Amino acid sequence: MPDPDRLKQVDALLDGLDDVLPPPRVRVQLRLAANLTQQEIADAVGVKRLAVVRWELGKSHPRRPQRDAYIHLLKRLAERFPEAAKADEGMPTPASESRGSG
Repeated sequence: MPDPDRLKQVDALLDGLDDVLPPPRVRVQLRLAANLTQQEIADAVGVKRLAVVRWELGKSHPRRPQRDAYIHLLKRLAERFPEAAKADEGMPTPASESRGSG
């Protein structure tokens, strides 16, 4: 019979996988696809606009409970705008862009 404590640890690990933010570029694309401003996102999540700017630049990450609200918002936007959720695929990263200019 499986150890119930181990099963709880496994469940917690798997639940944490749903708690992952998309890359910053996708966050921006989702917001733009919905025609939302950074201020509207900030108001909905309960932070200042500068926080959303930093999240979209990848310079910082939201903390709970704002993180949970932001992830929920991004998931809902991804459901409505699946093409924007995939905007990151095949696009050059800053590292790959700088390789060719040397």
